[in-house]
Amino acid sequence: MILVRALPRLLLFAVLLVAVLASIPLLTLAFGAVPTSRDWRTASHRPSGLAPDPGIERGAVVQVYSARTFGWRGAFAVHTWLAAKPPDADAYTRYEVIGWYSRTGHSVVSVTTARTPDTEWFSAAPTVLRDLRGAEAQAVIDKLDEAVKTYPHADIYRAWPGPNSNTFIAHLGRAIPELRLTLPANAIGKDYLPAGEFFAHTPSGTGYQASLGGLFGIIAGGDEGFELNVLGLVAGIDFAHPALKLPGIGRLPG
Repeated sequence: MILVRALPRLLLFAVLLVAVLASIPLLTLAFGAVPTSRDWRTASHRPSGLAPDPGIERGAVVQVYSARTFGWRGAFAVHTWLAAKPPDADAYTRYEVIGWYSRTGHSVVSVTTARTPDTEWFSAAPTVLRDLRGAEAQAVIDKLDEAVKTYPHADIYRAWPGPNSNTFIAHLGRAIPELRLTLPANAIGKDYLPAGEFFAHTPSGTGYQASLGGLFGIIAGGDEGFELNVLGLVAGIDFAHPALKLPGIGRLPG
């Protein structure tokens, strides 16, 4: 009886919470912090200069990048990918999920040396999330091909709540503990788990998470700190490197 009486208040709280979380990325749109007028056909894919020149850096390199997604979705989410270069290689291999590949009936997982590792994502400048060199990078490279093969959603893509590009990179993090990867709060899809799974290690391997289809969840980890996921909108706090985590923004301070 007490629970029945409390339901209207709980429902009101839930609606208010979603409204507050959604208002943050919407404000970035309202104030023009995320450009939405670009044409995808003319958007830039220029190298950003964040990847070491393979002609100079001859050792192993692994980098994980994120960049705002295209158009209005960039107010809410980022696209993430991984680039790797074995020792003495003359080019990087880029690993990511490309959503429109699903329209052709092919795997959405792209593994290619044809694209530079640090290009802008439809004119959005990338940020380096993880940068490993030498033996640390080689430990990741040794497990990378197998981790890609075990991705369980290679024939499925959903921008929200997943599986998407961030689901793939989160999978690589869980499959390769040496990567010790922490994804930003605005990497929508990172909390999406395979069907029937509700609990898992966090991508960094330093904590645990519970997730209901990527729509609702909670994270507690050494690297991730504490995160609450409501309809894919993630807020929380990073205790290891003090910062707030906010939907659409990622971190405050950055």
